[in-house]
Amino acid sequence: MKKYFYPLVEDPFDSNDIKKGIDVLKSKQLTISTQTHKLEKFFSKRFKSKYSLMVNSGSSANLLALQCLINPYRANRLKKGDEIIIPTLCWSTSLWPIIQSNLKPVFVDIDKETLNIDTKKIEKKITKRTKAILLVHVLGNSCNMDHIMKLKKKYNLILIEDTCESIGSKYKNKYLGTFGEFSSFSFYTSHQISAGEGGMICCKNKKDYNILKSLRSHGWSRGTTYEKKFSKLKLLDSRFIFFNSGFNLRPLEVSAAIALNQLKRSEKLEDLRNMNRNKIISMVKKNKIINNKIYFFEKNKNVKPSWFGLPIKISNTCKKNKKIIVDSLEKSGIETRPIISGNFTKQPASIKYKLNIKEKFKETDDMYKKSFFIGLPTKKINKLLINKIENAFEKAFQ
Repeated sequence: MKKYFYPLVEDPFDSNDIKKGIDVLKSKQLTISTQTHKLEKFFSKRFKSKYSLMVNSGSSANLLALQCLINPYRANRLKKGDEIIIPTLCWSTSLWPIIQSNLKPVFVDIDKETLNIDTKKIEKKITKRTKAILLVHVLGNSCNMDHIMKLKKKYNLILIEDTCESIGSKYKNKYLGTFGEFSSFSFYTSHQISAGEGGMICCKNKKDYNILKSLRSHGWSRGTTYEKKFSKLKLLDSRFIFFNSGFNLRPLEVSAAIALNQLKRSEKLEDLRNMNRNKIISMVKKNKIINNKIYFFEKNKNVKPSWFGLPIKISNTCKKNKKIIVDSLEKSGIETRPIISGNFTKQPASIKYKLNIKEKFKETDDMYKKSFFIGLPTKKINKLLINKIENAFEKAFQ
């Protein structure tokens, strides 16, 4: 693999993270146990979530949210063909659970200033079949949640928050992931909390929690409120009652132990990312060669972000296209990547599954054409590294 002096993701683990993981390995208890339960409890307390359930990834959390919405054990469950609003700028596994649940995605363009869904364009897409909004909180930022909650109330909509890129971000002092009925979080290596793999799904009522818990583990009754209900069935072993459909989306104790250790210092990690972001932006603004050729996306009003990465937009004053600039940065040793996956309606998978839409999404397309992002490490960037970053950007934009 190519070596970068400034990668998207540095080594996200400290020695104590590794020790916690090794302790689990030494215990030989690798499946769900004490560490997982401790993490779920701590997560709920830390982020003010009513119910938290650890899973093997943020993608699985999204899948469980949508599968819960169509589950026959849920009152007022969604029906085949019901519509879910989703931004065009999304990850594949934000979208596919909608399709996999026989629901219909309805795409909405983004706000060019924040990269999040344009709340002013949502209402025009709402029909009698619209039942939910799936938000994607992009790179630690958020849309206008006040507007979202007004739409939710006006049209009696369910809200799902994909918070995989925004653990710790707040809107008006309220954590993202606590506004909707469901929210997903990711502990993938590059995210604010790094555990290699793993994720969390949160919900607001016990009935949904028990459905989610059964879906996570084969449709099993064990550990749910349904266990007692079905325990007296004749001819069946009460320890192995399967009352629901299900998957195997359970996490490992190793991931839980590492995530828990990182979560306990998450505010410090958040501060370090923010400090490093400010250092890079300050460097650019002082550089006459780069400054007028780069635009930084700022936080939305009322948002206290927990930054995931540093998204950068090439300004109209720059005569070079994105490919030339990105290729130069990569060659110099700065790793880059597109912002999420761009306009997902243009991805080959969307065309293959006939999701390609004739409608144009101008802001998402423009963002993809001109924007990319670089990483934000959780170790302090020193002056030497800042100088190397500056030299690489000067070379790319000269």
